[in-house]
Amino acid sequence: MTMLKIVADKNIPFVQSAFATLGEVRLMPGRDITAAALRDVDMLLVRSITEVNAALLAGTPVKFVGTATIGMDHLDCDYLHHQKITYASAAGCNANAVAEYICAALLFCAVQRNLTLANLTIGIVGVGNVGSKVAVKAAALGLRVLLNDPPRARRLTGAEREQSPFLPLPELLQADLITLHTPLTHSGPDATFHLFDENTLRRMKPGSLLINTARGAVVDNAALKAVLRDKHLSAAILDVWENEPQIDAELLQLVMLATPHIAGYSFEGKMRATQMIYEAACRFLEMKPQWDATPFIPHIDQPIILLDKNILDGNRRLNEAVRHTYDIAADDYRLRQGFTGSQTSAASQGRWFDRLRHDYVYRREFNNYTINVSGDEPAAAVLRGIGFKVNGDASEGG
Repeated sequence: MTMLKIVADKNIPFVQSAFATLGEVRLMPGRDITAAALRDVDMLLVRSITEVNAALLAGTPVKFVGTATIGMDHLDCDYLHHQKITYASAAGCNANAVAEYICAALLFCAVQRNLTLANLTIGIVGVGNVGSKVAVKAAALGLRVLLNDPPRARRLTGAEREQSPFLPLPELLQADLITLHTPLTHSGPDATFHLFDENTLRRMKPGSLLINTARGAVVDNAALKAVLRDKHLSAAILDVWENEPQIDAELLQLVMLATPHIAGYSFEGKMRATQMIYEAACRFLEMKPQWDATPFIPHIDQPIILLDKNILDGNRRLNEAVRHTYDIAADDYRLRQGFTGSQTSAASQGRWFDRLRHDYVYRREFNNYTINVSGDEPAAAVLRGIGFKVNGDASEGG
């Protein structure tokens, strides 16, 4: 039997060990995967930086494409379907990681601006795998949560529709904070390309804040610059950008927090992504999965977090706990370092953006840590609500 030939983006964690159980794996940088590299390849494994379409696959023997991402806007799904090429994504793999990123962003903002989150309303646009988890964690932080998801709203029937939790976008725009969790689509009744164009941005509540961890082009970046410059919005937090990795350096200087498309970069999320596309490939090949991810899970050196007893403010106390697992300000600082100085060019900035993603040290998710606080302390319930264990919990250490 001829051995299956597989080309994989070298930045997919553990892809070599997982897919070596299925065939011969050749690792490549995602941006270097070309049609010529696929002339004798049966299976292709990519991330979001590789455009998978007719230009890449025509004339190749590729019959399975797996993307270790939740989104598929880099796949020409119509072409793949027409060519009878099976494809699979890792939908939901990093949903919890993105929701934890949002927690870090909200707490950073609350501390910097001395805000009480319980007094604020957050609007969530897109309530799928990610948005639904954001809703739970935002509610745990005390925010009033508003939801917008037209496709899901249309699927409701009868009594469900009468009690729908979903609001039209114009109503959601009056929230104090808006966070985006939609796929990027260019057509249909729910197209999201430039969903937040200048018109929509200016209909947002004056002084509100926008967070985008979905796809860069869901927001018109040029329009966002305009509404930030004239202070219609008080701030923006961006993890995704138009034209990555050559992002808009002027926009970066205007936003409150800027990160290089790493909101979903937890170890657990990346491991789940590889596991999901591996299992999809096994189903395609009608083979029983053989790869076991367990030996690759690293030990956490300091799973117990001791909070400073002198920090009494609720937001600061919660922020301290989150910063032990993920310091969002550090990611912001690192990205800006590549955009300082008069000698930096767009090309060098793009390389810096890619380098930060390539060299990123995957953070561990909240449920790996136990916070040493009194169980009846007000912060304890919130910490549990966003995913931490609390000293004395039955599941502690489990």
